[in-house]
Amino acid sequence: MSAELIVHLRVGGRVQGVGYRAWTVAEARRLGLRGFVRNRSNGDVEAVLIGTAEAIETLSGLCRQGPPAARVDRLEQKRIDEIMAQALAEPGEREEACFDF
Repeated sequence: MSAELIVHLRVGGRVQGVGYRAWTVAEARRLGLRGFVRNRSNGDVEAVLIGTAEAIETLSGLCRQGPPAARVDRLEQKRIDEIMAQALAEPGEREEACFDF
């Protein structure tokens, strides 16, 4: 069995009010992914995906096109472990909130 990844996607363009979230959920389920998709107040759509690298890359490629009514101008993708490593490496107030459990 392949190791699972957790990936954060942020998609910009005409992606709200065009069925983008429902389309993404349907494609993610078809690929066996878990996670969530939500609208952001700035007009982006954000997703956190859990699954194999192959399934995530497939969905990421599909998300660059989106459903017919959408227009994708930007897609950012980061693994959650990379986001956490960056947050932990940055000096400042974030350090004070970190703990082990």
